[in-house]
Amino acid sequence: MQNIEITRSELGSYMLKGNLIFNTINKVVLNTLDFKQAPSSITIDLQQVGEIDSAGLALLIEWIKFAQAHQKKLYFDNIPTQLTALAKLSYISEIDLFTTKNN
Repeated sequence: MQNIEITRSELGSYMLKGNLIFNTINKVVLNTLDFKQAPSSITIDLQQVGEIDSAGLALLIEWIKFAQAHQKKLYFDNIPTQLTALAKLSYISEIDLFTTKNN
């Protein structure tokens, strides 16, 4: 099991690395991004995400809600096909929560 690493590459840009699964997600991970102090646009690159399950999907949805609550725009880059499949199974893709800057 690979723990989650969240690194900031520049202001408002983050890279997630590791597995977004039930065993690796906790309150520390949930609260890593400070949406109050963040710029108006935040990008999270998911290219280095390994496994993802419903807990990982829930984490990203929580971050979307936090961003919206603080009037921030949250984008995801390099969305894994496994995440897209989970979102479709959960009917999340119909809500169009997962956006990229290219959308």
